[in-house]
Amino acid sequence: MKVYNDTELQEEIKDRRKYLLFAEDEFETDQYLKRPQPPLVKEAKAGTKKITLPKNFEDLGLTRDLAAMMYRRRSHRVYTEETMDLLTLSFLCYAQQGVKGRRGKKYATLRTVPSGGARHAMELYLLVLNVEDLEAGMYHYLPMTHELELLKAYDPEMDGATALSSVCEQDFCLTGNVCFYYAAVPYRCEWRYAIDAMRLILLDAGHVSENLYLACTAMGLGTCAIGALDTPTSDALFDLDSESETIFYAMPVGHINEAENEDGEQAFYAFLKDEE
Repeated sequence: MKVYNDTELQEEIKDRRKYLLFAEDEFETDQYLKRPQPPLVKEAKAGTKKITLPKNFEDLGLTRDLAAMMYRRRSHRVYTEETMDLLTLSFLCYAQQGVKGRRGKKYATLRTVPSGGARHAMELYLLVLNVEDLEAGMYHYLPMTHELELLKAYDPEMDGATALSSVCEQDFCLTGNVCFYYAAVPYRCEWRYAIDAMRLILLDAGHVSENLYLACTAMGLGTCAIGALDTPTSDALFDLDSESETIFYAMPVGHINEAENEDGEQAFYAFLKDEE
Protein backbone atom coordinates (compact mmCIF):
# COMPACT_ATOMS: atom_id res chain seq x y z
CA MET A 1 0.00 0.00 0.00
CA LYS A 2 1.50 3.32 -1.06
CA VAL A 3 1.67 6.19 1.42
CA TYR A 4 1.33 9.58 -0.30
CA ASN A 5 2.81 12.86 0.84
CA ASP A 6 0.63 15.90 0.17
CA THR A 7 2.27 16.80 -3.14
CA GLU A 8 2.02 13.26 -4.46
CA LEU A 9 -1.60 13.04 -3.34
CA GLN A 10 -2.59 16.22 -5.19
CA GLU A 11 -0.85 14.98 -8.35
CA GLU A 12 -2.62 11.63 -8.12
CA ILE A 13 -6.00 13.34 -7.64
CA LYS A 14 -5.47 15.44 -10.75
CA ASP A 15 -4.31 12.42 -12.74
CA ARG A 16 -7.42 10.42 -11.84
CA ARG A 17 -9.70 13.21 -13.07
CA LYS A 18 -8.90 12.03 -16.59
CA TYR A 19 -11.50 9.28 -16.17
CA LEU A 20 -14.17 11.99 -16.35
CA LEU A 21 -13.09 12.96 -19.85
CA PHE A 22 -14.00 11.34 -23.13
CA ALA A 23 -10.76 10.79 -25.04
CA GLU A 24 -10.15 12.98 -28.07
CA ASP A 25 -7.16 10.94 -29.19
CA GLU A 26 -7.30 8.89 -32.34
CA PHE A 27 -7.07 5.14 -31.89
CA GLU A 28 -8.34 1.94 -33.45
CA THR A 29 -10.41 -0.24 -31.16
CA ASP A 30 -10.40 -4.02 -31.20
CA GLN A 31 -13.92 -3.88 -32.61
CA TYR A 32 -12.70 -1.66 -35.47
CA LEU A 33 -9.81 -4.07 -36.07
CA LYS A 34 -12.36 -6.92 -36.24
CA ARG A 35 -10.85 -8.83 -33.36
CA PRO A 36 -13.15 -11.41 -31.72
CA GLN A 37 -15.84 -9.96 -29.50
CA PRO A 38 -15.66 -11.04 -25.85
CA PRO A 39 -18.59 -13.04 -24.42
CA LEU A 40 -21.65 -11.01 -23.42
CA VAL A 41 -21.73 -12.61 -19.98
CA LYS A 42 -19.56 -14.75 -17.76
CA GLU A 43 -20.59 -18.37 -18.04
CA ALA A 44 -21.32 -20.51 -15.00
CA LYS A 45 -18.54 -22.66 -13.65
CA ALA A 46 -18.69 -26.34 -14.44
CA GLY A 47 -20.40 -28.38 -11.78
CA THR A 48 -21.85 -25.54 -9.71
CA LYS A 49 -25.33 -25.82 -8.24
CA LYS A 50 -27.87 -23.70 -10.19
CA ILE A 51 -31.00 -22.18 -8.66
CA THR A 52 -33.76 -21.12 -11.06
CA LEU A 53 -35.28 -17.85 -9.92
CA PRO A 54 -39.06 -17.24 -10.13
CA LYS A 55 -40.35 -14.48 -12.44
CA ASN A 56 -43.97 -14.10 -11.33
CA PHE A 57 -43.22 -10.49 -10.43
CA GLU A 58 -46.91 -9.52 -10.75
CA ASP A 59 -47.42 -11.26 -7.39
CA LEU A 60 -45.26 -8.63 -5.68
CA GLY A 61 -47.99 -5.98 -6.03
CA LEU A 62 -45.53 -3.22 -6.85
CA THR A 63 -46.67 0.38 -7.11
CA ARG A 64 -46.41 2.23 -10.43
CA ASP A 65 -46.13 5.66 -8.82
CA LEU A 66 -42.62 6.50 -9.98
CA ALA A 67 -42.69 10.05 -8.59
CA ALA A 68 -43.43 8.71 -5.11
CA MET A 69 -40.64 6.17 -5.42
CA MET A 70 -38.14 8.84 -6.42
CA TYR A 71 -39.19 11.06 -3.53
CA ARG A 72 -38.98 8.26 -0.96
CA ARG A 73 -35.68 6.87 -2.24
CA ARG A 74 -32.90 7.15 0.34
CA SER A 75 -30.06 5.17 1.86
CA HIS A 76 -30.79 2.82 4.77
CA ARG A 77 -28.19 1.26 7.05
CA VAL A 78 -30.40 -0.29 9.74
CA TYR A 79 -32.05 -3.61 8.86
CA THR A 80 -34.39 -5.94 10.71
CA GLU A 81 -33.97 -9.70 11.00
CA GLU A 82 -37.00 -10.47 8.82
CA THR A 83 -36.35 -13.14 6.18
CA MET A 84 -36.51 -12.23 2.49
CA ASP A 85 -38.46 -14.50 0.14
CA LEU A 86 -36.94 -15.86 -3.05
CA LEU A 87 -39.29 -13.95 -5.37
CA THR A 88 -38.17 -10.65 -3.87
CA LEU A 89 -34.51 -11.56 -4.33
CA SER A 90 -35.29 -12.64 -7.88
CA PHE A 91 -36.83 -9.26 -8.70
CA LEU A 92 -33.85 -7.40 -7.22
CA CYS A 93 -31.49 -9.36 -9.48
CA TYR A 94 -33.69 -8.78 -12.52
CA ALA A 95 -34.01 -5.06 -11.77
CA GLN A 96 -30.24 -4.69 -11.89
CA GLN A 97 -29.11 -6.96 -14.72
CA GLY A 98 -32.18 -8.68 -16.19
CA VAL A 99 -31.98 -9.55 -19.89
CA LYS A 100 -35.03 -8.51 -21.94
CA GLY A 101 -33.72 -9.41 -25.38
CA ARG A 102 -30.72 -9.64 -27.69
CA ARG A 103 -29.32 -7.90 -30.73
CA GLY A 104 -28.10 -10.59 -33.10
CA LYS A 105 -26.97 -13.95 -31.78
CA LYS A 106 -24.17 -12.61 -29.60
CA TYR A 107 -23.70 -8.92 -30.42
CA ALA A 108 -25.48 -7.27 -27.49
CA THR A 109 -28.13 -7.72 -24.81
CA LEU A 110 -31.05 -5.45 -23.96
CA ARG A 111 -31.38 -5.20 -20.20
CA THR A 112 -33.34 -3.47 -17.47
CA VAL A 113 -30.53 -0.87 -17.22
CA PRO A 114 -28.81 1.14 -19.95
CA SER A 115 -25.13 0.68 -20.78
CA GLY A 116 -22.77 2.53 -23.09
CA GLY A 117 -22.80 0.68 -26.40
CA ALA A 118 -24.87 -2.06 -24.74
CA ARG A 119 -21.60 -3.52 -23.45
CA HIS A 120 -22.90 -4.27 -19.93
CA ALA A 121 -19.39 -4.88 -18.65
CA MET A 122 -20.52 -5.84 -15.14
CA GLU A 123 -21.17 -9.11 -13.36
CA LEU A 124 -23.44 -9.36 -10.33
CA TYR A 125 -22.38 -11.33 -7.25
CA LEU A 126 -24.35 -11.92 -4.07
CA LEU A 127 -23.49 -12.69 -0.49
CA VAL A 128 -26.80 -14.23 0.60
CA LEU A 129 -27.32 -14.08 4.35
CA ASN A 130 -31.02 -14.51 5.11
CA VAL A 131 -33.21 -15.56 2.18
CA GLU A 132 -35.98 -18.15 2.46
CA ASP A 133 -35.27 -21.46 0.71
CA LEU A 134 -31.76 -20.37 -0.23
CA GLU A 135 -28.56 -21.53 1.41
CA ALA A 136 -26.40 -18.76 2.84
CA GLY A 137 -23.45 -18.35 0.53
CA MET A 138 -21.63 -16.58 -2.24
CA TYR A 139 -23.53 -16.60 -5.54
CA HIS A 140 -23.15 -15.38 -9.13
CA TYR A 141 -26.18 -14.15 -11.07
CA LEU A 142 -26.63 -15.68 -14.53
CA PRO A 143 -28.68 -13.06 -16.42
CA MET A 144 -29.23 -15.06 -19.61
CA THR A 145 -31.10 -17.82 -17.78
CA HIS A 146 -32.17 -15.83 -14.69
CA GLU A 147 -30.46 -18.25 -12.35
CA LEU A 148 -28.05 -18.14 -9.45
CA GLU A 149 -25.02 -20.36 -9.25
CA LEU A 150 -23.75 -21.23 -5.80
CA LEU A 151 -20.01 -20.57 -5.65
CA LYS A 152 -19.47 -21.38 -1.99
CA ALA A 153 -21.52 -21.87 1.17
CA TYR A 154 -21.15 -19.06 3.72
CA ASP A 155 -19.97 -19.96 7.22
CA PRO A 156 -20.01 -16.89 9.52
CA GLU A 157 -17.27 -18.41 11.66
CA MET A 158 -15.01 -19.12 8.70
CA ASP A 159 -15.99 -16.36 6.27
CA GLY A 160 -17.37 -13.59 8.47
CA ALA A 161 -14.07 -11.76 9.00
CA THR A 162 -13.31 -11.86 5.28
CA ALA A 163 -16.76 -10.60 4.36
CA LEU A 164 -16.49 -7.78 6.90
CA SER A 165 -13.04 -6.84 5.63
CA SER A 166 -14.38 -6.77 2.06
CA VAL A 167 -16.65 -3.82 2.98
CA CYS A 168 -13.94 -2.06 5.01
CA GLU A 169 -15.42 -3.12 8.37
CA GLN A 170 -18.80 -1.47 7.69
CA ASP A 171 -20.64 -4.05 9.75
CA PHE A 172 -24.16 -2.91 8.77
CA CYS A 173 -23.50 -4.40 5.31
CA LEU A 174 -23.75 -7.88 6.82
CA THR A 175 -26.89 -7.31 8.89
CA GLY A 176 -29.40 -7.41 6.01
CA ASN A 177 -30.66 -10.21 3.80
CA VAL A 178 -28.15 -9.96 0.98
CA CYS A 179 -25.18 -7.86 -0.07
CA PHE A 180 -24.74 -7.32 -3.80
CA TYR A 181 -21.22 -6.95 -5.19
CA TYR A 182 -20.53 -5.48 -8.64
CA ALA A 183 -17.55 -6.67 -10.67
CA ALA A 184 -16.21 -4.98 -13.78
CA VAL A 185 -15.09 -7.10 -16.74
CA PRO A 186 -13.04 -4.35 -18.43
CA TYR A 187 -12.34 -5.95 -21.80
CA ARG A 188 -16.05 -6.38 -22.51
CA CYS A 189 -16.16 -2.58 -22.81
CA GLU A 190 -12.56 -2.01 -23.94
CA TRP A 191 -13.21 -4.08 -27.05
CA ARG A 192 -15.36 -1.23 -28.33
CA TYR A 193 -14.15 1.84 -26.41
CA ALA A 194 -10.48 1.14 -25.57
CA ILE A 195 -9.18 3.90 -23.28
CA ASP A 196 -12.66 5.35 -22.75
CA ALA A 197 -13.97 2.09 -21.28
CA MET A 198 -13.37 2.86 -17.60
CA ARG A 199 -15.45 6.02 -17.80
CA LEU A 200 -18.40 4.12 -19.26
CA ILE A 201 -18.17 1.26 -16.78
CA LEU A 202 -18.35 3.71 -13.89
CA LEU A 203 -21.36 5.39 -15.49
CA ASP A 204 -23.02 1.98 -15.73
CA ALA A 205 -22.61 1.53 -11.98
CA GLY A 206 -24.86 4.57 -11.47
CA HIS A 207 -27.55 3.08 -13.72
CA VAL A 208 -27.52 -0.22 -11.84
CA SER A 209 -27.45 1.23 -8.34
CA GLU A 210 -30.36 3.59 -8.95
CA ASN A 211 -32.46 0.73 -10.30
CA LEU A 212 -31.77 -1.18 -7.09
CA TYR A 213 -32.63 1.86 -4.97
CA LEU A 214 -35.98 2.27 -6.72
CA ALA A 215 -36.77 -1.45 -6.62
CA CYS A 216 -36.05 -1.53 -2.89
CA THR A 217 -38.15 1.56 -2.28
CA ALA A 218 -41.07 0.02 -4.16
CA MET A 219 -40.93 -3.08 -1.93
CA GLY A 220 -40.34 -1.38 1.41
CA LEU A 221 -36.74 -2.53 1.60
CA GLY A 222 -33.61 -0.58 2.39
CA THR A 223 -30.24 -0.37 0.67
CA CYS A 224 -27.11 1.79 0.68
CA ALA A 225 -24.48 2.17 -2.03
CA ILE A 226 -20.98 1.30 -0.79
CA GLY A 227 -17.96 2.71 -2.59
CA ALA A 228 -15.43 1.98 0.16
CA LEU A 229 -14.39 -1.62 -0.53
CA ASP A 230 -11.27 -3.67 0.04
CA THR A 231 -10.91 -4.82 -3.55
CA PRO A 232 -8.47 -7.74 -3.10
CA THR A 233 -10.55 -9.17 -0.26
CA SER A 234 -13.80 -8.70 -2.19
CA ASP A 235 -12.30 -10.47 -5.19
CA ALA A 236 -11.03 -13.30 -3.01
CA LEU A 237 -14.48 -13.74 -1.49
CA PHE A 238 -15.82 -14.64 -4.96
CA ASP A 239 -12.63 -16.14 -6.36
CA LEU A 240 -11.97 -13.42 -8.95
CA ASP A 241 -8.52 -12.76 -10.42
CA SER A 242 -8.57 -8.94 -9.99
CA GLU A 243 -7.29 -8.52 -13.55
CA SER A 244 -9.82 -9.77 -16.05
CA GLU A 245 -12.56 -9.15 -13.48
CA THR A 246 -12.61 -7.12 -10.27
CA ILE A 247 -15.19 -5.92 -7.74
CA PHE A 248 -15.52 -2.16 -7.27
CA TYR A 249 -18.96 -1.47 -5.74
CA ALA A 250 -21.44 -3.05 -3.31
CA MET A 251 -24.97 -2.58 -1.99
CA PRO A 252 -26.47 -4.39 1.02
CA VAL A 253 -30.26 -4.88 1.08
CA GLY A 254 -32.50 -5.67 4.02
CA HIS A 255 -35.95 -5.25 5.50
CA ILE A 256 -36.41 -2.00 7.40
CA ASN A 257 -38.48 -0.52 10.16
CA GLU A 258 -38.89 3.18 9.35
CA ALA A 259 -38.85 4.32 13.00
CA GLU A 260 -35.84 2.22 13.94
CA ASN A 261 -34.09 3.23 10.76
CA GLU A 262 -34.50 6.92 11.47
CA ASP A 263 -33.03 6.44 14.95
CA GLY A 264 -30.13 4.55 13.45
CA GLU A 265 -29.52 7.15 10.77
CA GLN A 266 -29.55 9.91 13.38
CA ALA A 267 -26.93 7.98 15.35
CA PHE A 268 -24.83 7.57 12.19
CA TYR A 269 -24.84 11.35 11.68
CA ALA A 270 -24.37 12.24 15.34
CA PHE A 271 -21.04 13.91 14.48
CA LEU A 272 -22.95 16.71 12.75
CA LYS A 273 -24.26 17.93 16.09
CA ASP A 274 -20.81 19.28 16.80
CA GLU A 275 -21.25 21.69 13.89
CA GLU A 276 -24.35 23.34 15.31
